[in-house]
Amino acid sequence: MSESTPPSASSAADSEVESLRSVLERNRRTFAWKTSGLDQKDLRATTAASSMTLGGLVKHVALVEADWLAVKLAGREYGAPWDAVDFDADPDWEWRTGALDSPEDVCTVWRNAVERSRELVAEVIEERGLDGPASFTWPDGGTPTVRDMLLDMIEEYARHTGHADILREAVDGRVGEGAPKDFTF
Repeated sequence: MSESTPPSASSAADSEVESLRSVLERNRRTFAWKTSGLDQKDLRATTAASSMTLGGLVKHVALVEADWLAVKLAGREYGAPWDAVDFDADPDWEWRTGALDSPEDVCTVWRNAVERSRELVAEVIEERGLDGPASFTWPDGGTPTVRDMLLDMIEEYARHTGHADILREAVDGRVGEGAPKDFTF
């Protein structure tokens, strides 16, 4: 390719897809690091005036993965365990049970949600591209794009990783902006 030949549209789109996926995965990895290696007592710890716990936060982010990427982006059902919950009767179910469940159970729910999201996002991008529509419409009649949904998910992780950072530092002093290179989840 000569300098005067512009890159193809597909390579630019592929680069954007990889950039979005990379940022989302980096945020997921940092979130996993901030919430890893905890016992049940640690998952229940609170700080300051907040009742937020790391266990509740992990389960909440798993629900957000299902809500935003499975339901609103891909048009699928919530799936387990969400489809068995009566959120009208217990609107804070994920927060409450996340603080009570074992660390293994909480992390499994989150990891399963992430794996499902990865598969669904790949399918949706293949079918619709980044400019394609999500599977829901806002109350004002607008429909977000696939890109909008991925950016919102990145924002969700960034916000909640900040919460996890504060809670984790209070639990055992773990601080840092990103997971160590050898950390896997």
